[in-house]
Amino acid sequence: MAGVSTLVATLVLGVVIGLVLRRRDGRMRAVEHAPVTSADLGADLGERATLVQFSTAFCQPCRATRRVLGEVAAMVPGVRHVEIDAESRLDLVRRFDVLRTPTVLVLDEAGNVVKKASGQPRRADVIAALGAAVDGASHGPSHPSDKV
Repeated sequence: MAGVSTLVATLVLGVVIGLVLRRRDGRMRAVEHAPVTSADLGADLGERATLVQFSTAFCQPCRATRRVLGEVAAMVPGVRHVEIDAESRLDLVRRFDVLRTPTVLVLDEAGNVVKKASGQPRRADVIAALGAAVDGASHGPSHPSDKV
């Protein structure tokens, strides 16, 4: 009887953990890191914001994320999408606590990390995070012309 109870408890725990991870997958959340520079990324930052994507060669969701971030960056003037191969930039992987790919960082114009998502983010969440980066506190009062 103890074996059945252990099996049921393990299954319930597994389902709960799976549901929590699924709920967090791709969600943008606020984080604090030291500012990122063009030298860190090996690419220029966007004039208004930068979408940084950590990817790996065999990551299927990375392809869809690349498409979404590229489309969103193309929609907003001054926004740049930079993709980083996580396997070749372990220094940045450690610095930004990248535990899986894709991981997306949304940077404001100064290179401050405004939002981070682990897993494939939804387009609406990327747009909202981009709005926070463009109209964030580091930019002072927001103006209607700055809106995303």
